[in-house]
Amino acid sequence: MKIATVLLLILFIQSISAQEKRTYKASTAENLSININGVFEETEWQNANWENDFIQHEPEEGKAPTRQTEYAILYDANNLYVAIRSLDDPDSISMRMSRRDETDGDLVGVYIDSYFDKRTSFAFVVSAAGVRSDMVSTNDGDNEDNTWDPIWYTKTSVTKNGWNAEMRIPLTQLRFEESEEQIWGLNVFRYIFREDELSSWQPMKRETAGFTSQFGILRGIENIKPQNSLNVTPYMVARTERFEKVPENPFLESGKSNGFDAGLDAKIGLTNYLTMDLTINPDFGQVEADPSQVNLSTYETFFREKRPFFIEGNNILSYKLAFGDGNQSANNLFYSRRIGRRPHYSPDLNGDEYAENPDFTRILGAAKITGKTKNGWSIGVIESVTAEEKAKIKGLGADRKQVVEPLTNYFVGRVQKDFDEGNTYVGGMFTAVNRRIDDDHLDFLHKSAYTGGIDFVHKWHNKDWFVDAGIYFSRVEGSEEAILNTQTSYSRTYQRPDADYVTLDSTRTSLAGTGGKFTLGKTGGRFKFAGIFSWKSPGLEINDIGYTPEVDDIMQAFWAGYRWYEPFSIFRSMGLNFNQWTNYDFGGELMGAGGNINGHTQFKNFWNAFSSINVNGEQLSHSALRGGPSIKLPGNHSFYAGVFSNPQKKFTYGADGGMNWSNEKDFYSSKSFEVEFGYRPVKAMQIEISPEYGVSKNKLQYITQCDYQDSKRYIMGSIQRKTFSTSVRINYNITPDLTIQFWGQPFIATGAYDEFKRITNSKADELSNRYALYSSGQISYDAENGVYNIYESSNDAPDYSFDNPDFNVKEFLSNLVVRWEYRPGSMIYLVWSQNRGSYENMGKFDFNNDINDLFDQKPHNVFLVKFSYRIGR
Repeated sequence: MKIATVLLLILFIQSISAQEKRTYKASTAENLSININGVFEETEWQNANWENDFIQHEPEEGKAPTRQTEYAILYDANNLYVAIRSLDDPDSISMRMSRRDETDGDLVGVYIDSYFDKRTSFAFVVSAAGVRSDMVSTNDGDNEDNTWDPIWYTKTSVTKNGWNAEMRIPLTQLRFEESEEQIWGLNVFRYIFREDELSSWQPMKRETAGFTSQFGILRGIENIKPQNSLNVTPYMVARTERFEKVPENPFLESGKSNGFDAGLDAKIGLTNYLTMDLTINPDFGQVEADPSQVNLSTYETFFREKRPFFIEGNNILSYKLAFGDGNQSANNLFYSRRIGRRPHYSPDLNGDEYAENPDFTRILGAAKITGKTKNGWSIGVIESVTAEEKAKIKGLGADRKQVVEPLTNYFVGRVQKDFDEGNTYVGGMFTAVNRRIDDDHLDFLHKSAYTGGIDFVHKWHNKDWFVDAGIYFSRVEGSEEAILNTQTSYSRTYQRPDADYVTLDSTRTSLAGTGGKFTLGKTGGRFKFAGIFSWKSPGLEINDIGYTPEVDDIMQAFWAGYRWYEPFSIFRSMGLNFNQWTNYDFGGELMGAGGNINGHTQFKNFWNAFSSINVNGEQLSHSALRGGPSIKLPGNHSFYAGVFSNPQKKFTYGADGGMNWSNEKDFYSSKSFEVEFGYRPVKAMQIEISPEYGVSKNKLQYITQCDYQDSKRYIMGSIQRKTFSTSVRINYNITPDLTIQFWGQPFIATGAYDEFKRITNSKADELSNRYALYSSGQISYDAENGVYNIYESSNDAPDYSFDNPDFNVKEFLSNLVVRWEYRPGSMIYLVWSQNRGSYENMGKFDFNNDINDLFDQKPHNVFLVKFSYRIGR
């Protein structure tokens, strides 16, 4: 009985301490007039309610910070004012100039949960150098969107006692319900760069799952009314291009082209909670190019979204198909890079014709509604229309145009509803793609594509435990050609001769599929784990507006991790993870199983390191033979590691790399190594250089397939690949609002093939019995035509041929962008983009010759000036 009483008392004390929230009361004054200059000279600041007693969050949770912080909050009918004093030695303050949302050095920030839903917060952060950063955090901190760019004002100053930050946040930038007194979630943070120390006004626990739900409370703001934002930002772009003259090509004969364009962006507050973003004829000429790569796999390359209209608020429009942040994390019902993509079709040309193909599909207009209502409904909607694009074709005959992309409408809708103070939420998503196909040569595209799903998340025991479940579907419709292409695509390969659980039907005009996910886990505390189950049926097709490179998959996975939050020995913090997974297809065959152990740590000298050991068993690939039978591939084991120096120094460096070996000797191996150098010659400039080199060997690299008598020959070869690239990035931040950024990347990739072979028994137990090498008498190379001839039945004439697969790809991409926010929300961009490139049918890697040849290529230069002017509030 005594033991039970003590236990109940302990649980009661814990529950009281877990619910303890600090409360801050804001104040106001008549005719409040605050000059945002970082000085706090007004009487109102002297009389304000100043709070301090910040508590360390990292690295030593719960202890006093090395330097204390004070803050105060005032308000009037239109603005919230925040003053933060960071007590410190002025000579020790780290003032690193950077561009917006890339803050560096010492920082302070205020986080506001104006919905008071304990799941959503708006962050306003400023560095000691005066650089702003802002973000929206949703799902109790699980998702952070730093692409949100509200209009707010701040100034910083250095004093004899440290540094000050003063902010004015217009109420138009916050969402809240009208009431006599506002009750909001609040926390104020400070980061001391040289100590890598984070402290906060409201103490928070790293072992506790959730972020926003741990905030303190802001009270005292009375009789203010929600104010909806309304602003319009027209823009103009002037562009000129210079490239190598090609006299015989009418589109390139002059070596130059010029253009002018205009468009408009707008942000409209529909209600206190919902905002509409509009764009008409958007221009993304200032966006950095995607890095170069050569993809020899059947999986589509995933590229990160960089266009401002689509990345802001994208966390609301997300429906992930799997749990976690590993290889599956990109799988989503909505992949915004589909909108405005490169046209699907390339015109067939006669021998005397040339074509000018659009690089991307123009977005005629798009609208996006995002926000969260007072009743806990999170809403996200995108409606977009892309143009019918035509290629211009010129030759000896009459000039003509050919449609390469049809007029297309894209729709995405997402809703979620909170229950039980954000511990439970239920959501749904629906997407639609509809194309107007008027040309027979575009019948390979889906006329319509629909996806949808519902999901459910529930958290309990102070949000330590959770269950995350969902089910989704897809349906595509189109011509018989379009649906046949879908059935035979590399992600599902219905045509495989050994696929007895799916049926290829060339008369179908629609295809449907389903998927689902279920995760049960624990994310609170030091020990965390999750059990994961998911499936994607063979008929699932979401890639008209979503992203998943492979379907026909049933996956089971388990993840466990342990965290050391407090410093010990030579470590400041450490994490260790274990992962295990198994994959089956819908025919019940084991596709593969594996696992890994990985860890990461920060040392007390502020260095960081990570390592990972991976083991995979034998794999069964449905797509390796591009529609042929499934093939068994040996398993592999790999090791990756990296170490990086103290980021506080002027000169930083690091290295990471890994090795991968096949479980079958000499079948497959790869090595890659990257070094990183950073240098900050002055506080306003950062230079980063990251050379990377990789080499791999693979005895079964797919080349092509050929008809032979009444059968198919699946041709494979041994390949040695070598890849070199260097990313160079220079950021010069003259002021927080005037920045110069350069990014450049030379890229060289080669592939040399030999030991050509054909598949004989793709699932034989012994690897050597799965293929047959061509003997010297069966294969010959025709250098004049660049083809390999195969003689299987006789030496009189080749039975079939295939092109020389060797390659040498060389590219150089670069962007130089000058960005000036000359007034809040109004920009001037000066942009110079350059690319050079060449391709050869040879597999030799010669660094000096390749680099010299690359920069001997004539460049394609694009110069543009973009001017925008924001009107409104």
